[in-house]
Amino acid sequence: MYLHIGQNELIPDRRIIGIFDLDKAGYGKRAREYLSRAEEEGVVLDLSDDLPKAFVVCDHPYHRQIIYLSQLAPATLQKRARSGKLEV
Repeated sequence: MYLHIGQNELIPDRRIIGIFDLDKAGYGKRAREYLSRAEEEGVVLDLSDDLPKAFVVCDHPYHRQIIYLSQLAPATLQKRARSGKLEV
């Protein structure tokens, strides 16, 4: 199955490591360091036209991990992932 995470981006659900609330995670020092390091490594893809609400961490065949910033709410993404059906 695939998960639509915004901006016509579909990712295989088997690659998803986690879906996180950017507001809540952004307060933690380790989360900020993790996201900063990932951005420096060039593995962050911003799919939001506005302020991102969630980030999705995925494994990737060419990198250790890749992070997608999504304008969709984390609860919406988690609901879509649990439903097991493609939602666009």
